[in-house]
Amino acid sequence: MINIALFTGGVLDTWQGNFDFYVGVDRGSLFLLEQNLPLNMAIGDFDSVSETEFERIKKQAQKLYLAKPEKNDTDTEMALKIIFKTYPKAHVTVFGALGGRIDHEMSNLFLPSDPDLYPLMTQITLCDAQNNIRFYPKGEHLVEKIPNMTYVSFMTNDDSELTITGAKYELTKQTFFKKQIYTSNEFINQPITIDVSSGYAIVIQSKDRS
Repeated sequence: MINIALFTGGVLDTWQGNFDFYVGVDRGSLFLLEQNLPLNMAIGDFDSVSETEFERIKKQAQKLYLAKPEKNDTDTEMALKIIFKTYPKAHVTVFGALGGRIDHEMSNLFLPSDPDLYPLMTQITLCDAQNNIRFYPKGEHLVEKIPNMTYVSFMTNDDSELTITGAKYELTKQTFFKKQIYTSNEFINQPITIDVSSGYAIVIQSKDRS
């Protein structure tokens, strides 16, 4: 499995990890160059960079995919589709997907709502300094604690029922109550089991700002 880092044009407050391949989306491409990281692939309409910056990106990108500003996909959605077409088994960690424009952030939180990305949701992680977000399709899943994260929250993309067991606060048939998001739960020295009745679950592991 190839591990790919995808840098978008959002807030890039931190990043970490060892990756095999680096992709920049729009201004994220410039960030990679400024960090002296490889720009294996650059994708976007590049409306957020200057002409001089775009010339630098074109010169240094190993592969360049230029999109029209008028399109059905966001730049991030388009980038993920290009990546998975090239590397179907890849795991992609997306940096800069959170903390910027709220419409972009919401779009990223619901990436699996795109039919092309739904089958690949477990291969996508959204990450920033305080959050790590993973997606889980219909069915039962084990959620492992990520080191240095304190809280875990759960939401579904629709009105499906969700059960949470093995956490500090369980949600079972006996204790079920409907909310859009179940926040500030915690691990208790074991994985948490979730069961999603339909659609998919969004699992957010987070910590307070230091």
